[in-house]
Amino acid sequence: MEYQLNSMNARKEFIEIADEQDRNYWATRLGVTGEKLKSVVKAIQSMEFSILKEYLMMEKIKSGSTYQRFVNQ
Repeated sequence: MEYQLNSMNARKEFIEIADEQDRNYWATRLGVTGEKLKSVVKAIQSMEFSILKEYLMMEKIKSGSTYQRFVNQ
């Protein structure tokens, strides 16, 4: 039973970027536009949801004013 639970948690979600409905669903889920989602997929060469989410979170942190003040010191 524990093995099944771990394998379910390890399931990867992939975005079908060519399908407009799918792209819009994931863009909404990630809080970005469909165009932004396409550009991120192109930039990082991945359509895996968890990788895209992590990239967008880091991008948001890097664009924050506190981070910029820290970097520019």
